[in-house]
Amino acid sequence: MRSIASRMSVMSGEGALSVFARAKELESQGRSVIHLELGEPDFHPGPSVVESVAKALAEGKDRYCAVAGVPALREEIAVYLQRTRNLSVSAGNIVIAPGCKAALFFAMMSLLEPGDEVLYPDPGFPGYPSITLGLGAIPVPFELSCCNHFQPDLSEIAAKITRRTRMLLTNSPGNPTGTVYTDAVQRGLAKLAVKHDLWVLSDEIYARIRYAGEYISMLSYPGMEERTLIIDGFSKSFAMTGWRLGYTVAPPDVVTALMMMAVNTYTCVNEFIQYAAIDALRDREGATPHMVAEFARRREQFIHDLNEVPGFHCEVPAGAFYAWVDIRGTGVSAEEVCRILLEDAGVAAIPGAAFGPSGKHFVRFSFVSSVSNLREAAARIMKVSTAWQGSLAAR
Repeated sequence: MRSIASRMSVMSGEGALSVFARAKELESQGRSVIHLELGEPDFHPGPSVVESVAKALAEGKDRYCAVAGVPALREEIAVYLQRTRNLSVSAGNIVIAPGCKAALFFAMMSLLEPGDEVLYPDPGFPGYPSITLGLGAIPVPFELSCCNHFQPDLSEIAAKITRRTRMLLTNSPGNPTGTVYTDAVQRGLAKLAVKHDLWVLSDEIYARIRYAGEYISMLSYPGMEERTLIIDGFSKSFAMTGWRLGYTVAPPDVVTALMMMAVNTYTCVNEFIQYAAIDALRDREGATPHMVAEFARRREQFIHDLNEVPGFHCEVPAGAFYAWVDIRGTGVSAEEVCRILLEDAGVAAIPGAAFGPSGKHFVRFSFVSSVSNLREAAARIMKVSTAWQGSLAAR
């Protein structure tokens, strides 16, 4: 009997997409739904980026191109990383991919053997343990606890490193917590990686979306150049979610492996989008700072409103665009809270367990909608909070 490969049974989907599907079903029935489940900015690329892609198509830039990416784009990324993160990397260390998920998958496939252990943040992006399991490796979570303001605990991570540990995954600013790792934490992680000779995958997709201070990449620390891979892309910082464009910054031997992965899968990323991405990186119109400033305004308003809801508690995120709400004070489960919000209030949010066991008492909201929508969402949430206020009064 023919069967599906066993690796598929250990991989998992994303809670955001299942919530989105139910929300769209309700909308098809005529219901009003405020979508706060997806991490998709409600902005679009600036006019010059759109003009660039049209110009590239008109010039016939729709052919096969270099496997690692258009040289001009790789060079521009190197310039961009120097300007925004104070990193000195060569264009030769950059490989373009059709989205960050693909970049993450191919990096992990290039570096992991079956049975290797991978340290990853919990709660965190669902793809980390899913891809790890699909490759026959072993995901080992380290907790991002509210008691530690969702910072990685260096002592916990050190205790979980074994002779089989191969890789450490970091994500700052992080999804779903919005945490920006402190310099002390990152320096400690770097020392552990050097001491135990670990690969480090630094997921920096939200690097530009932070609300204070300068960004420090894991690649900046001593001993990290030879072992660190940066995963980044254009979806979040440039509002180019549907363009599917990401990249990896990697040591030379890993670049060779990533190019081999490309040759055997996607061949190359479409040429005309790569030329438009050059314009996005230069950002002559200041689109990214404008977007981040607007997210900061939304963050201030929405976090304040959420903290007015009985049973809700939310720390102010330092980066990304997520509100990570502790709902233990409601007396009901996160799944039930999300069900009430969607079915009764028309507000789509995600139960925290979708991001790992440590998220079971939390709900994630994306504040990527307009201030007026966020205010309306908060009002709807407050209205249906009577569903659990009764149980609180009975305690």
